[in-house]
Amino acid sequence: MTLGPTTVELLARARADLRMGVPVVIADGGAAILAVAAETLTTSRLGMLRAVGDVELAVTARRAETLKIRAYDGDIARVMLPPSAGVDWINAVADPADDLRTPMKGPFKEVRGGNANLAGAAIILAKTARLLPAIVSVAVTDPVAVANQNSLTTINWDTARDIVDGENAMHEVISAHLPLSASKDARLHVFRPDDGGEEHYAIEIGRPDRSKPVLARLHSACFTGDLLGSLKCDCGPQLRGAMQQMGAEGAGVLLYLNQEGRGIGLANKMRAYSLQDQGFDTVEANHRLGFEDDERDFRIGASILKDLGFSSVRLLTNNPAKVANMQANGITVTERVPLMVGETAQNREYLKTKAKKSGHLL
Repeated sequence: MTLGPTTVELLARARADLRMGVPVVIADGGAAILAVAAETLTTSRLGMLRAVGDVELAVTARRAETLKIRAYDGDIARVMLPPSAGVDWINAVADPADDLRTPMKGPFKEVRGGNANLAGAAIILAKTARLLPAIVSVAVTDPVAVANQNSLTTINWDTARDIVDGENAMHEVISAHLPLSASKDARLHVFRPDDGGEEHYAIEIGRPDRSKPVLARLHSACFTGDLLGSLKCDCGPQLRGAMQQMGAEGAGVLLYLNQEGRGIGLANKMRAYSLQDQGFDTVEANHRLGFEDDERDFRIGASILKDLGFSSVRLLTNNPAKVANMQANGITVTERVPLMVGETAQNREYLKTKAKKSGHLL
């Protein structure tokens, strides 16, 4: 019995540390690194890392492709930090904001060999912390001493890996009656993940029969579209259209999942928008930032549906990947219900990209 944090709690602490620019120790077997998110690294901490040993910068293979860095480690690439490189150089490599203005950032000295899993683990943590997927790190020979002397969070990746890759458990905190314009007979359910991450919501319209397929939608949070009425996407109209259809039918459940920007977070989504202003489409922008086309985890939606007692749905979506994802996670999709709303002059090219590159049926 211990009052100390579990591995799940240590992972939450590590993500918070990375967001604040605090190093974390990541160990795997006999190897260990001190890792800091490139986005939040300060000049003083960079100097401290250099005092420990040779400093490396790791980026994803997507970002490496833009920078013409050879990704010897599969989905990541590592380069040695030049002696003259400071925080500005690191940020220029990690953030594509000025790629068109200053495309030449090398030459890069790629790192081969060693334990690339540790850098990969740190990038996964940066992604889940909604930071740019780029990590500055240095190898350490005595991780316990380094962590204890500096009060740093330590992640043993050999035990944390399965937790990160697995389904994030969550529980319902509370639900209450909430009259809506779409339906006066509605309830809002609040679900909280056990890893300390953002809460997710289920809006239940009417009293859906749990023994029959429920009209459902998995809606990813979109601050700009849902709240501000952005014309760059179709999210707001899809949200309101889905709820109106559920209200008209008298029953349904809409899952509002806090996975902004296809899972990359609002700040990175705005970075992608800035790249779109430079002429890149939404998929190209994500890749230049170092992300995949879609970083969302729809297992969350399946878990909430099961918790609410639903096993089959009529899914309101234009995205076949959502259908496949629900089926793969134990939710039967008896029908895909199209949701054709929200096209504007400003998002027409975006919708074409979703159809052409992401397989949406538009």
